[in-house]
Amino acid sequence: MFPWLEIGGWLGSALIVLSLTQARVLRFRWLNLTGSLVATAYNAILGIWPFVAMNAAISLINTYWLWRLNRERHDAAVYEVVEVAPDDAYLLHVLRTHAADIATFAPRFAPVPEPGEERSAFLVQRGDETVGVVEVRDAGDGVGVVELDWVTKRFRDFTPGEFVHRRSGIFAAKGFDRVVVPQADGSDRAYLRGVGFRPEGSAWVRDVVVGAEG
Repeated sequence: MFPWLEIGGWLGSALIVLSLTQARVLRFRWLNLTGSLVATAYNAILGIWPFVAMNAAISLINTYWLWRLNRERHDAAVYEVVEVAPDDAYLLHVLRTHAADIATFAPRFAPVPEPGEERSAFLVQRGDETVGVVEVRDAGDGVGVVELDWVTKRFRDFTPGEFVHRRSGIFAAKGFDRVVVPQADGSDRAYLRGVGFRPEGSAWVRDVVVGAEG
């Protein structure tokens, strides 16, 4: 066997195994697709046709799911925004379950509001699965401050929080004229621009326009 062919076979197997360790659904699909394509070619060269058929079928399945996930990533018919009370039992359960992960993105976030603090909380649902949480504090004078805009690991390659920000009516109903993100790192800035925020000093701001979507 040619050394490069054996290396290719091991590479395909390694990618498939690596894909199974991924929590992110999109990353899992891409790694699994790449590994199964390599495995298909490897087995075709060796003439091992049952494994060719199996890996080709896996490649097709991964291709379908990648197409579907990317088609649905900005589809408001797929993701639903559900407003809940800041002390809602299910919301607090989600925040406790993912506390360690949330702390890496929002280390100052407190799941339970301070006495007298007015806060709005929104769950982003994909079917019966909670894929994100957005919480906004009423800072007065028509300003809402985003305390948390978090996505579960499975959907971290997507931006489900956009479905909260795209619905200006949600914030207008709260009396907000502006929504502010106090600070954002490089990975968040493209997302914020995409949902209508603009930089103002170290903060990012979005004006609430009644009746506007997107």
